[in-house]
Amino acid sequence: MFDILMYLFENYIHNESDIFVEQNELTDELLRAGFNQEEIYKALDWLEQLADLQHSDEIPYLNSKADSAIRIYTEQECQMLDVECRGFLMFVEQVGVIDSVTREMVIDRLFALEKSAIGLEDLKWVILMVLFNVPGKEQAYAQMEDLIFDEPGGYLH
Repeated sequence: MFDILMYLFENYIHNESDIFVEQNELTDELLRAGFNQEEIYKALDWLEQLADLQHSDEIPYLNSKADSAIRIYTEQECQMLDVECRGFLMFVEQVGVIDSVTREMVIDRLFALEKSAIGLEDLKWVILMVLFNVPGKEQAYAQMEDLIFDEPGGYLH
């Protein structure tokens, strides 16, 4: 499913192509690209649920004290997100790329991927996808893009 999300993100969203494609056309294109129909439906559902998160009043992490709270990860979250991933989430929150609400959206979408473990690169892409879909986060999206694409190569002496 993650491969399909990456395909969609790279070919439609990131390249600023026509985002408003009929779902049937999109499904047909993904089938022609060699993706499994069940995985296509899961990926499209993942994106739909991401959009729904923006408008939900039932999200438990939306409260006035969320910005000053410390995030404690559950055992299941720690199994899926290693120390490096949790550290990166903390880093991007501390530098203002994401806030506590966006962080929880990211964690929700990571669990929806149905993977037992998430690597740092996959985490970065999910953060980017979430930021792209949250209105008013254009600057944060640009910052996250810089973190993904402008990583320095090698050590400075």
